[in-house]
Order: sequence, then structure tokens, then C-alpha cells
Amino acid sequence: MKKIYLSMLAAFALNAGMNAQTACNNGRYSSDVYPTYTVTSGIAYGKNVTFSNTTQTLTLDFYEPVGDTAHFRPLIIWAHGGSFIGGSSTDADVVSLSQHFAKKGFVCASINYRLGFFPIDSVHAIPAVIRAVQDMKAAIRFFYKDRSTTNTYKIDTNNIFIGGSSAGAITALHTAYLDRTCEINPYVNAATLASMGGLDGASGNQCYSQKVKGVINLCGALAMYGWLEAGNIPLCSMHGTADGTVKYSRGVVNPGVALMYLDGSRMLKAQTDAVGVPHSFYTWYGADHVPYAGTSATQLQYMDTTVNFVRDYLIGRLACTDPALQAPNAPYGTATLYAYTPCTGNVSTPCDVGVHEYESTLVSEIYPNPSSSNIHVVISDQSASHTVVLTDLTGKTLQTVNSTSEDIIVERNNVAPGIYFLKISNDKGQMAVKKVIFN
Repeated sequence: MKKIYLSMLAAFALNAGMNAQTACNNGRYSSDVYPTYTVTSGIAYGKNVTFSNTTQTLTLDFYEPVGDTAHFRPLIIWAHGGSFIGGSSTDADVVSLSQHFAKKGFVCASINYRLGFFPIDSVHAIPAVIRAVQDMKAAIRFFYKDRSTTNTYKIDTNNIFIGGSSAGAITALHTAYLDRTCEINPYVNAATLASMGGLDGASGNQCYSQKVKGVINLCGALAMYGWLEAGNIPLCSMHGTADGTVKYSRGVVNPGVALMYLDGSRMLKAQTDAVGVPHSFYTWYGADHVPYAGTSATQLQYMDTTVNFVRDYLIGRLACTDPALQAPNAPYGTATLYAYTPCTGNVSTPCDVGVHEYESTLVSEIYPNPSSSNIHVVISDQSASHTVVLTDLTGKTLQTVNSTSEDIIVERNNVAPGIYFLKISNDKGQMAVKKVIFN
């Protein structure tokens, strides 16, 4: 009887450990404790307007271990490469990364984000990066929203990581370290940025947290190394010295067409060393761009190195004590940091005070959205009297419209470009809150 009791106690302890936020016992997170995983494809996490002014529903593919009963699971959000022109959530490298880490007990989301820009030049490439960043932030917010509502995905929101390959890594780096509008203003003027919805954008799940635990940079770069500052979250970088697409140090990103100067991983390592941000850094000597993408023996070996090194970084961030599998190596050459003066003008996050979208059948359509003039609110139930309140992100009322019409017009007046909310209610007690953009 005592043996049975002890067995039950051990089983309980194991289950409790597997449900702890940073449990690393029994090999979870450090080894392949789950032999199989499932993928749920096409999960909608938001929507936004593309460069060609069409509305795109944003989707992700969700990977999770089969048989996992944990209630707080670390999440990795992966973004694919493709020069912000092509690629998808089903690209082989991000699929492989998601599979590897799902087997270790992580859950992974491989996201689709808005692609495309024209003409293919540096002027139009910068907004493409911003759109990708906005979408990745919407994906982060999606999982915070889920945790506070239906808790479908059982995410430990204290342990959300973002990363990607190539353009996906560029997206993750800018999501984490581009946090001031004054930093991007030399590239995109204030009016254009406001018309896009600012740095956070309006791709969905507005006003939920965007906080992440760490960044995984695989062959990526940041526009300016100085955006990475003391006190920022730690990162993990892997980069090849012969990368001809996204340079190892500083250089022009060139996926066939010269686009923009960016600071590669070697420059970021020099900066993190200077300001004291922890940075797990691995150099592939002589390797070109994304050397782990493919099925040749050499490419699979690169993938094994990638998984092991990223695994070491992740379990370190989870406070696990398992031995490292892939030690960092010495960076190649030196990186000379050019003169950089930080700007001031932090982006405020007034959404954190709690304005959220609220879906209901009260409204059948809001158009045009984004709008350069007035916005029409089409009501589903014409038998009631309705009130439409336009507010800013802090909840401040800018305009109130009372109407019994099916089509209620909210006038633009002198409202500045940016993100706003429409709070629609009727005398039957129904309510909806919708985000709108004035450009």
C-alpha cells in the first residue's frame, strides 16, 4: 500500500512539474520528450490592409505536443523568410523548427504576415518591414487575449519568444527593439507611420500585451545597432560569415536587388557586449544565408546545430539547469560601431489601460476602414436606437452620434491620422467595440 501511495505521489509531482511555468524536470524543454505533435493550420489571428490596399486575413499554424497536459506552456512565434515579398508559414525551415521544439514540449506558432511592396526599392521596403512587425505584434497579442479569455492554447504568457529566419528574423528583431517612433522617423515620416497605425499597428487584438521573453535571430539584422539598448531583453543569434543576402556585419540587404543597409548579427553582438545585454551568439564560419534550410546532409547538420544552440538559449531563459548541447564560438573579425546618438520620444502604450475590441452581431459592416474621410456603421438591428461613440486609444470621447438609421455616419472632422475605437450600443443593451483607422 505504501509503494502504491509513493507511486501516486510521484505521478502527482511529475504532473505538477509538467504544469509549472518553467518546469524542466524529466527532460522537458531540453530533449524530445514528446515523440509526436499536432498542427492546427489556418488559425486567424487578425487582419489588416496590404500594400495594395486589399484586406488580408492573417493566419498562423499552431504546433503542440500530443499528450501534453500542461496548463502554462512556453510559446515560440516563428516568422518565415522571403525578403518581405514571398514565403509562408509552411516554409520548410520554420516548419522544421516548429516540429523540433514541439517535441521538446514547447508550443509554436508559424505566422503568415503581410507581404509585398512596389516598387522594389529601399523607400518601399521599410514600410514592408513595419507591416510585418505590426502583424507579429498582433500574433503576440492574440495569445495574450486567448490566455485572458478562452485559454484555448494554454500559453504561459511570461514565456513568449519570437524569432525567425532571414526576413522573419529581421521582423522579430524590429518587433523587440524598435520601440520609439523617433527611431523610425528618418525612414518613414510621421504622417505615413500614423496612417499605417503606428509601430504597433491595427492588425488585431488591440490593447493586449506585446511583451516577450526573448528573441531568436537566425540570419537577421536590425536597421541600426543603437536601437538595442541596456535593459533590453536577451537575444540569441546565429549567422554565417559568407552571408550574401543579409550581411554578417553591416551591409546592404541584397536578395537579388539592393534594398537597404542593416546591421547584421556581428554588429549586434558588439553592441550587446557594450551595453550589457545577454546575447547568445554563434557564427557559422564560411556559411551563406540560412544554411540550415534544405534536406542535404550538410543542411540537416546545420539544422541540428541550430536546434541545439537555440535550445540552450531557451532553457537558459526558462531557468533550466540542463547541460548545454552547443557551446557558443568566437565571433569572426571585429565590428566597428559607428557613431550613434539615441533619440528621445518613447512610444506610449495607452492601450494598456484596457480598451479592447468586443465582437457582437450588432454591427454588420464598418466601411471604409481605414478611411481618409467619414466612416459608415451599418447596423444589423434597425428596430432599436443606437449610440456610436468615437474614442481615442486612452478612451477619451471625441464624438458621439445618436441615430435610428441603418447606416450611421461618423464624421472625420479634425481627427488626426491614427487608430481609434467605435463603441456602438443600443437601447436593448447590446454593445460592440470596433477599431478603426483614419489615414
